[in-house]
Amino acid sequence: MQNLYIILAFSTFAGTLLFITSFLKLDYLAELLSFISSLLIFIFSIKLFFVSNVVSRYFYFDALAKFIVLFITFFGLIICLYSISSLEYYLKDKNLKAKFYSYTIFALGSSVASVCSNNFVLFITFWGLTGLFLYLILNLTSKSAPSAKKSFIIIGATDSFLILGLAIIWLLTNKLEILDVKLSLDSNLAIISFLCLLSASFAKAGAFPLHTWIPDMAKEAPVQASAFLPASLDKLLGIYFLVRICYNIFVIDVSISIFLMVLGALTIIFAVFMAMVQHDYKKLLSYHAVSQVGYMVLGIGCGNPLGVAGGIFHMLNNAIYKTCLFLSCSSVEQKANTDELSDLGGYAKVMPITFLSFIISALAISGIPPLNGFFSKWLVYQAVVQKIQSVSNYKQQIIIILCLISAMFGSALTLASFIKLTAATFLGKQKESGKEIYFNSWISTLILAVLCLLFGIFATQIPLKYFIFPSVETLVYQKLNFIGLWQPQLATFLIVIGIIIGLVIYFISTLTVRTTSVYLLGELKPEQTDFVKEEFYNTIKEISGFKLIYYLAEQKFFDIYFWFRNLFLGIGSILSFLHNGNLHFYLSWLIIGLVVLILFGVKI
Repeated sequence: MQNLYIILAFSTFAGTLLFITSFLKLDYLAELLSFISSLLIFIFSIKLFFVSNVVSRYFYFDALAKFIVLFITFFGLIICLYSISSLEYYLKDKNLKAKFYSYTIFALGSSVASVCSNNFVLFITFWGLTGLFLYLILNLTSKSAPSAKKSFIIIGATDSFLILGLAIIWLLTNKLEILDVKLSLDSNLAIISFLCLLSASFAKAGAFPLHTWIPDMAKEAPVQASAFLPASLDKLLGIYFLVRICYNIFVIDVSISIFLMVLGALTIIFAVFMAMVQHDYKKLLSYHAVSQVGYMVLGIGCGNPLGVAGGIFHMLNNAIYKTCLFLSCSSVEQKANTDELSDLGGYAKVMPITFLSFIISALAISGIPPLNGFFSKWLVYQAVVQKIQSVSNYKQQIIIILCLISAMFGSALTLASFIKLTAATFLGKQKESGKEIYFNSWISTLILAVLCLLFGIFATQIPLKYFIFPSVETLVYQKLNFIGLWQPQLATFLIVIGIIIGLVIYFISTLTVRTTSVYLLGELKPEQTDFVKEEFYNTIKEISGFKLIYYLAEQKFFDIYFWFRNLFLGIGSILSFLHNGNLHFYLSWLIIGLVVLILFGVKI
């Protein structure tokens, strides 16, 4: 427990110290302190990872908790490293920069505490504090204030449901220790409590239909906040809690399992279609951040060991390559001074290391072998196939098959979407010369890109062996049975050999390359123009059926935040009409009430 207490105490001390420096406007000191603090917290989390499993009345750290804590602190370190010098692009005020670092360190501490809490009251406290620090990070500028408010309302509202759900669990079991609860979904109260907890998990992770705060937040907030919150921290916390809900707190049955799988499939398809038509890289990446949650929910919802392994592994992989994608595009934005795809292009030559990191992460999220994204999706697909084989009802089998098709189709659309983003950002005409931005920025993205390679090529030797399989063993007491065969080292070797052979053929070939004029829409393309890459896939909006869906999405029809906002505004307008300050109006209501009491009072 000592290392856990050190992390909590040190993060509180460091966050407080950084908050004090915000009034001194010593931004360089704040950058140094944040990096050193996050590095020390990460070192203590490594020490925590190698200690034996401990379960007490108030805290625990089993294999799953230690693995999550390790990577929460790792991503905090990466964000603090990347933000040195680059945060100034988004936050000009030195006071705000120090506050950003302060809230980030506080968020690390509260996240670690919530992951390791074995007591429902402690869990609610630290979970709520994490949501508060999320809001404070997003609310640093007036530009991001509306999206911060929306995020806080959605997450805060579901946290209220979380409190209700935990209260019901205590009522049913009379227990406050998380690991001591194993509740069957055989009563209405148990199902209500499950749905309450599920809403909190979905809101934090950004799953459909509680995902709508993420695209708005990503557009307005500093990219470092987007990379830290929806891309890494919130995914780790939300999916971690979902795993605890499904395998520690409740015993899910087949109907709940299929319900989760359907929500996962809907999240994949809905978000990836929205991502394809975006013209701003932040919103495009944010919708993909939502889409990838669908694979995690789909795998966890399968209810078998492979599904749990695939869901947790994809959670980790998504945090790695999504953080890398956000930070890589942020580097380009700082170089080009714009986030619009129409104003970008040709930055592969200007920023080759950033481009290399981006392209590796883009291939990983698209599920291209032998990268990490392919391996975790492959595990999820196997889990879904196993689920199909385990159910006997043909209607349920059809639903699960449709979920599998949706997941595979979503992966193809993800690749198509990143072809657009890559072409618009890094390819095409070179619009300016120069070099990479800050050393700490490109080294941060390069570290994440290397992890995409290592966790794909050596998946069984590193992440599965040390992180995923031990975590699954603490949740599901069954053996993992692979139904497919994938040898990533052999596949990597064959891919490299194929590339080498292709290069040799290219260089020894005597064939001449034919060059010709370029035509655009049947007309000779002028030299000064470029292809309108940001318009890729816009024709999808014109397809019958999709046109209406996209229109409704643009009108916020699917945004649950606006549903409840309009509902409460409508109720408020009715109450305002009834309480208009007119004494005659109030007197008439009193007379009506008196008549009702006289006529029906005896019956009452």
